[in-house]
Amino acid sequence: MKTLKILMVLSLMVIATSAFAGTNELSRISVDGNKFVNEAGETIVFKGLNIADPDRLVKEGQWKQELFEELADWGANIVRLPVHPKAWRERGREEYLKLLDQGIEWAKGNGLYVIIDWHSIGNLRTGLYQADMYDTSMRETLRFWYTISRRYADEPAVALYEIFNEPTTYNGELGTLSWEQWTQMVTDIINVIRANSPEAISLVAGFNWAYDLTPVMHSPLPFDNIAYVSHPYPQKREKPWVPQWERDFGFVADNYPVVASEIGYMYPEQKGAHIPCLADEEYGQTITKYFAQKGISWVAWVFDPDWSPQLIKDWEYTPTRAGEFFKDAM
Repeated sequence: MKTLKILMVLSLMVIATSAFAGTNELSRISVDGNKFVNEAGETIVFKGLNIADPDRLVKEGQWKQELFEELADWGANIVRLPVHPKAWRERGREEYLKLLDQGIEWAKGNGLYVIIDWHSIGNLRTGLYQADMYDTSMRETLRFWYTISRRYADEPAVALYEIFNEPTTYNGELGTLSWEQWTQMVTDIINVIRANSPEAISLVAGFNWAYDLTPVMHSPLPFDNIAYVSHPYPQKREKPWVPQWERDFGFVADNYPVVASEIGYMYPEQKGAHIPCLADEEYGQTITKYFAQKGISWVAWVFDPDWSPQLIKDWEYTPTRAGEFFKDAM
């Protein structure tokens, strides 16, 4: 009887160990038509959360495993890591890569996929940007993706490579940029990524701060295994939202995967309240319902008490009203 009990205990230990090991292994994601699929051919719709730049979180004392555990507890299956060019340069490539390695391991341990996002806002062709923190160049962008794609080529948890956060021209204030010029630049970047990580999925944003994908109707990129990005904050369009969302970006989901890698809303009295993010739960309900109908993946911005629109009030992870909504939606 004693021997039987020992064998039963050992068997339970093996089962528990195997289950834990499995949580660190995520199936590689690929594109099948207009869907993301795993290695079993199952459709995956991502619902997740943005965090702040890892460099900033280190400085705030909040770069920790507990953060990723909380993301998973909220129901996320993906986390977006926004890498600002200025932070990448100041911390230095090798030190920043250590942060990404650490974050990816924490994500994997909690069953989360990762989007690595080159978080610049502006015109990559003219070299003019919304603020100094976004200042970069085509050469630096190519070198960044060369480094990232080589390092994580064999890491299935790094599911999506978001080439450039928000291309915009400020209605000409940052210079001009045509869709043809943009797609040529994107093509150069994707070719570098593909050469080093053939299975990588690249995310391509549209104009108007990554909102407008209308050029895709007539001039899609000539690649498979890519997806398109939109950031449909509430005040990008007036109500009724859905018909305009369908015209501006939603139609793309009929033929390609689409990721709304930033969505969110806030109230006027909240810290940092600004256009185009002012709205209430009507926006949240409308957009998540629309995404569910279209099979669009989404990542809410931002799991931080200072950057806005905030999903949490403090580093105890107390949700804001928007945070409560997206937590329930996940």
